[in-house]
Amino acid sequence: MRGVETVLFLVVVATVVATFARRLRVPAPSLLVVVGVVVGLLPGVPVVQVTPEVISLIVLPPLLFAAGEELPWRDLRAVGRPVAVLSVGLVLLSAAAVIGVAVVVTPLPVGMAFVLGAVLASTDPVAVTALARRLALPPRVQALIQAESLFNDATSLLLFRVALFLAVAGGAASWGRTLAEFGVLAGGGVAVGVLTALGAFLIRRRTEDPVLETVISLVTPYAGYVVAESFGGSGVTAVVVASVILGTQAERLTTARIRLQVGAVYQTVVFLLESVVFGLIGLQLPALMRRVAGGGPWWLLQALAIAATLVVARLLLVFVLSAVRQRREDGRISWQVPAVVSWAGARGVVPLAAALSLPVATLDGSELPARDLVLLLTTAVIVLTLVVQGFTLAPLVRRAGIALDPADLRTEYATARRKLAEAGLSHVDHLAETESASAFVVDQLRAGWQARLDHIRGDTGEEAEDWVRGIDYRALKRELIDVEAAELTRLFEAGEITDGTRRRIQRLLDLEHAGLED
Repeated sequence: MRGVETVLFLVVVATVVATFARRLRVPAPSLLVVVGVVVGLLPGVPVVQVTPEVISLIVLPPLLFAAGEELPWRDLRAVGRPVAVLSVGLVLLSAAAVIGVAVVVTPLPVGMAFVLGAVLASTDPVAVTALARRLALPPRVQALIQAESLFNDATSLLLFRVALFLAVAGGAASWGRTLAEFGVLAGGGVAVGVLTALGAFLIRRRTEDPVLETVISLVTPYAGYVVAESFGGSGVTAVVVASVILGTQAERLTTARIRLQVGAVYQTVVFLLESVVFGLIGLQLPALMRRVAGGGPWWLLQALAIAATLVVARLLLVFVLSAVRQRREDGRISWQVPAVVSWAGARGVVPLAAALSLPVATLDGSELPARDLVLLLTTAVIVLTLVVQGFTLAPLVRRAGIALDPADLRTEYATARRKLAEAGLSHVDHLAETESASAFVVDQLRAGWQARLDHIRGDTGEEAEDWVRGIDYRALKRELIDVEAAELTRLFEAGEITDGTRRRIQRLLDLEHAGLED
């Protein structure tokens, strides 16, 4: 099957799957993986060959960028310490556990078991973000899950490079070289990410063309990834750092109209790429099964053992760390949050890209042993985590009782809108006191904002329609919307509203602001 035909097929399938996923209230990535496996098992379906460049260079950067932009800096700061521990300690523990189990239950040599452990050591930011996006998790829990998956890749990629060196070159890794490589990998990725964000910020601040803004936004993650990789740094880290920095400056970078356009384009791109990549993961498994068919069905039991090992290792460390922290803070130990955090450790795109990048031969020209088995086990574990954990994560969140109550979210949204309208009315009073605008325009603005406030409070059915369309009126109304945007930022930074409420109201303000532009 040719590349273009495969992509078009996956996009069509993904559109249908997404429709059913919404109706069935199940995560689309998990359902898409299942459909991909089923389609791949059908007789006569051509084998789909996926190159590592397709995953790591084309698909991964924009998906990482979108995931990083969704992570608010306020919540990231609050979970910085546990994220650092999980990004290093949990990756090392998971890799060691997988290596031990792989040596016992699989025919892999120790070197390739090390490679498999390094590949599967970290959770995947694309999969985790896609699965968690539909859950109403508390802000800190959401930030912890997403931030860990975004920042643990530097550790796992370093392990992968060391493991690959041992397996391909047959040499011994020195501590000095390993530490130096980690410094280049992580430090280089962070430095390139900061420079990428700075360059994009300076360019976008001086651009008012919506088309150019959209192109720059799409090019930014690719630029950061390619530059970091060319200097030996982590392209994944560079994209994540750039996205988190630019995400904090979203309202300062561009106008409301451009933000709406760029957001719509990015939502479309993310949907298309997620559709392709999760569908490819499902299609890959049957093809790999056929290639390793000589070994019998034992690979499935091996994959189940490795997946269970990853879950157990994650449960142990997360529960231990959570128990220590809870005992130190208030003496009470609860299971709800650590259970959800533990169960959210899905694997996905990043492990697949790493496994696909395995060379076919060692430096002496001999065939790399058990390469196909590593690919099969990696893909099988990815499918298992996406399907099992993906379909059961939402019920676990409901059972744990930590999901935000929809009624509370509605109250939070209405309260925030009310405070914004009150801030606008206060600014109208200021305009009247300082005589900064004509009395007629001020009266019309006051009437409009009072109608908005009454509508939010439920005192009236509809908001009043604007009927004054003069230049002064539009300029002052834009000024009032800016006042509301500033109040929205204050509410978020003060911790009075969640990031979801902030984004929802910001989009309404952008729509209103864009409607006033000439």
